[in-house]
Amino acid sequence: MEVWHQPLAAPVTPGRPDPTNAHSVLEMLARACDACATGAFTALVTAPVQKSVMLDAGIPFVGHTEFLAHRTETRRVVMMLVNETPQAPLRVALVTTHLPLRDVPAAITRQAVAETLAIVHADLVSKFGLAEPRIAVCGLNPHAGEAGHLGREDLDVIAPAIADARARGIRADGPLPADTVFVPTHAQAYDAIVAMYHDQGLPVLKAASFGHGVNVTLGLPFIRTSVDHGTALDLAADAALARTADVGSLVAAVDLAVSLSRRVP
Repeated sequence: MEVWHQPLAAPVTPGRPDPTNAHSVLEMLARACDACATGAFTALVTAPVQKSVMLDAGIPFVGHTEFLAHRTETRRVVMMLVNETPQAPLRVALVTTHLPLRDVPAAITRQAVAETLAIVHADLVSKFGLAEPRIAVCGLNPHAGEAGHLGREDLDVIAPAIADARARGIRADGPLPADTVFVPTHAQAYDAIVAMYHDQGLPVLKAASFGHGVNVTLGLPFIRTSVDHGTALDLAADAALARTADVGSLVAAVDLAVSLSRRVP
């Protein structure tokens, strides 16, 4: 194992991140990103980062996904959570990620949905080895808008974007009511489900696989996986609790990164 040293500005206390070290954390992520982009690394697996500490240090850090997209000059990336366990296989991709709920409707545009579907389709083919993936698309509103009575976004924005995708040969269905598309008998008919916002799709996947799910960033010029949970500072701060922490998601993220790397030239 080769370890790249990244100096810190202040000593580390487990469970108590220090804003003084925020720039060192960011530099570590930047070096890893650049090494993947140049081919020095095959894939990137990230652990959770405490966003509030980055913000306290004056760094406008929204998240790994957004940072990596900006660093690689990738205009749009897609967050997809994956549960590869045979008991409950599920892939959930998002059109929007870390937005306040009040900002979501304005961010759901025909272009955003169409581009998300294109990226999900392309990476399911190139990275996951699926020749003709089937994609389910959630509606934004309850009951996918109830024919416009519960909101027009599903009729005026999402449905035309799906039509655009289908015209390009993408097997996408929807908009489908989010409260039923995740029922196993429906979900198992699809290779991925595209949700409109963070808390529409991820609670379902995490309820089924928390601690063993993997976050995959689609659309980047390299493979990036991550855990499906946060920093768990309370566990890190308590030595006894730290020894009982479940590392299943990190192991799954590494395993999936290795598996995807073997499929990509």
